[in-house]
Amino acid sequence: MPRLVRAVNSSGMALHASPEPQCQVAEDMPKKDGAIEIEGRVIEPLPNAMFRVELANGHKVLAHISGKMRQHYIRILPEDRVVVELSPYDLTRGRIVYRYK
Repeated sequence: MPRLVRAVNSSGMALHASPEPQCQVAEDMPKKDGAIEIEGRVIEPLPNAMFRVELANGHKVLAHISGKMRQHYIRILPEDRVVVELSPYDLTRGRIVYRYK
């Protein structure tokens, strides 16, 4: 059961009560609906943080780095193994969501 956090003004009057915000770890966050995750290998880096990735099934897609990877300065190099998240609407473009060590 979430604990309620009460905000008060300078005179002590309650402004509102809201549930305490809860932080989620990246692994616990739900994935995008309908997104397809597939493993691949980076073939070549392209301008503007884009990469050409060859998927495990042989297809080549254009992929960019996800926001969390960009935020944590995770570097992507050619020949890196990565996980790409594809939208079911455009299977030629994707988002790199994980780089294998």
